[in-house]
Amino acid sequence: MSGSTADKRSAFHRLHEAGCFVIPNPWDVGSARMLSHLGFKALASTSAGFAWSVGYRDGEAPLEDMLGHLKALSAAVDIPVSADFGNGYATDLPALEINVTRAAATGLAGLSIEDASGDASAPLFEFAHALERVKTARTAIDRSGARVLLTARSEGFLLGKPDLAETIRRLCAFADAGADCLYAPGLKTTDGIAAVVKAVAPKPVNLLIGPTGLSVAEAAALGVRRISIGGALARAAWGEAERVAREIMESGTFTGLARAATSAAVEKTLK
Repeated sequence: MSGSTADKRSAFHRLHEAGCFVIPNPWDVGSARMLSHLGFKALASTSAGFAWSVGYRDGEAPLEDMLGHLKALSAAVDIPVSADFGNGYATDLPALEINVTRAAATGLAGLSIEDASGDASAPLFEFAHALERVKTARTAIDRSGARVLLTARSEGFLLGKPDLAETIRRLCAFADAGADCLYAPGLKTTDGIAAVVKAVAPKPVNLLIGPTGLSVAEAAALGVRRISIGGALARAAWGEAERVAREIMESGTFTGLARAATSAAVEKTLK
């Protein structure tokens, strides 16, 4: 593809300066090219969607597989790609720094680091350690010389800890530690969204939106800068394929195939 890594990184930073944009989440190279063909200005990977596409549960895809996937996505399109990099595939700081450095070398324009620990008994990293992790990711990016935009995520609303005050405390600290964009997936109320936007301003906020969520215009009116949809597109594709296959298996009919895209339509998006 023709867009240079430096150009894509510069474009990604500019997108965060004003307005509101949608950054949909492809799960493979083909879906990335389809979304680029439709005119989106940037893309973000989905760790869940990629894991499912290669036969793993969310969070179980190996680091080496994920790095290869991110490199392929970044090279496949002329627009910026940001990575859902989970908790950086590490709990300790030295390993996190190595992994973020390796991710930045894939050609990404951005990546996110979350405060989810992976421990069901204590699902969020303790505040001080979560903060050091953001600082470590910032240091790794800066030392790499890559102008990768760092998004810091606080996962409380997804992990049964829906404490708005604590979420805001973490996001503000992450912003002060060098995060370029802040993100609290699972946040849904307009009051909560507005409170997060105000607390971390002037830094931009990413909002996760699902089928019953706000429109782009409504999110923009709250001050949201960036909208993502997580693994929803991958789930939509999976769900439709399963519905068609179930009809074939259970009824012996093939009517669901009438909803499929034509080969010509698919291949047009891959040029």
